Amino acid sequence: MNYIDVLIDKKKVGELFFEKEQHQYAFNYTSNVSPISLIMPYRKSSYLWRHKLHPIFDMNIPEGYLFEIFKNLLSKEYGYVDDFLIFSYLSSNIQGRLCYTSSIKKHLFGRIDIEDVLENDDEDMFSRVLHTFLYKNAISGVQPKTLAVLEDKTLLTSKEYIIKTWGKEYPELALNEYFCLKAVEKSGVLIPNILLSKNNKFLLVERFNYNKSTNEFLGFEEVLVLQGKNRDEKYSGSYESVAKVIYAVTTNKTESMRHFYKTIVMNYLLKNGDAHLKNFGILYDKEIHEINYAPAYDIINTCVYLYKDRPALTLFGKKNWAGKKELIKFGIRHCFFSLTECSRYYDECIAALIESINDLKKYLLHNKNFKDIGSKMITTWELSLKQTQYKELPVEIIRDWKRDKKS
Repeated sequence: MNYIDVLIDKKKVGELFFEKEQHQYAFNYTSNVSPISLIMPYRKSSYLWRHKLHPIFDMNIPEGYLFEIFKNLLSKEYGYVDDFLIFSYLSSNIQGRLCYTSSIKKHLFGRIDIEDVLENDDEDMFSRVLHTFLYKNAISGVQPKTLAVLEDKTLLTSKEYIIKTWGKEYPELALNEYFCLKAVEKSGVLIPNILLSKNNKFLLVERFNYNKSTNEFLGFEEVLVLQGKNRDEKYSGSYESVAKVIYAVTTNKTESMRHFYKTIVMNYLLKNGDAHLKNFGILYDKEIHEINYAPAYDIINTCVYLYKDRPALTLFGKKNWAGKKELIKFGIRHCFFSLTECSRYYDECIAALIESINDLKKYLLHNKNFKDIGSKMITTWELSLKQTQYKELPVEIIRDWKRDKKS
C-alpha cells in the first residue's frame, strides 16, 4: 500500500492511499483544518474512491498527448502504469493551494528565458521545454501542451505558463484560441494573461491560481470536481448543472453568474464544441471566504476542424447550437437574471463578436498563413450573428469548405 502526504501551507493535513488489491483509493484527514476540496469537508472516516483517484487529485492527471508520454516512460521503467504511479511522480512538483510529498523525490528544473520561447517557437524548442519541465505537467487536456516556469531577464521575474502548440490535425490552434479568448475578453469576462509566440506556433497562458499581492496560491477546482466526477465523465452533463454548481458555491454570485453566463453565450457564438465540465472552474482564497468564478480558459472554434461538431454538454436537453431565444431563456431560468439583464449581457456578447470578426478580417489582410482557418472562423461567427438555433453547420457551408480543400 502506497501513500502520498497532502499539505496546505506546508502543513500535512492528510494522506492519500492506494489499496491496489481492493482497486481503491482512500484519503484520510490527519488534522482538522481547511478542506482539501469543497466537496470533501473534514471528517474522521476515510473518503473512499473505487478504481479512480478522488476528483480533486484526478484533476491533475494528464490526458491525451501528455498521458501517452508518461504511459510510455513509466511502463518501461516499472512494467505497468496507473494513475497513482503518475500522480506520485507529478505530485511533489505541484505548486498550488495543495502541495504533496511522495516516495518519489522532487525534481529540480532548469531555467528557460521567456524571450527564447517566444522567438524560437519550433518543435525543438517545444521538445526542450517539455522535457525540462516534464514532471511539472500535472495538467489536463488532450492537445500538445506543457507547463513551464519561464524567466523574464528584463523584469527579473519568473512566471508559470502553460505552453500550447499544435500538430497537423488541428492547424493554427494557437491563433484560433488566441482570437477566441480575446473575443471573450471583449465581452467583459476575465481571461488569463496570454501571449502569442513570434510565428504563432505557441500560445502561452499564464497560470491564474496565484495571488501576486499576497504571494499565495488560490484554491482552484473544476466543475467536474465539484460534481464529484472523474475526467472520463467530462462530457456527461448539462450547462444547467454547471450553472447550478457555480451559483451554489460562489460568494459573489451576481458577478460570478454574469461572467459564467457570458462565457456560455460566447462559447455558442464562437462555436466552441469542447466546453465540457473540466473547462469551467472556481477560485477561492486561503480561508475559503471568497469563492469566485475562475477566468475563462480553453476556448477555441472547434467547428473549423470538426465540421459537424456540436456543443459538449446539453442545453435544455439538446446538443444544438442555441440561438438568442434559447440563451436568453437559459440566463433567466438558470443564471437568475431578469429579461432586461440577460438581453443586455447577450447584446454585449454580440458586440464583442462583431468587433472580433472585424479584427480577424484585418489580421487576414496581412497574414495569409491563417487564411484557411481564419476565414472558416469568420464564416461560423457570421452565422452566429443570425442568432437562430440549429443542430450543426449548414450543409452548404461544409460543402464549400470540402470543395475548397480539394481545390
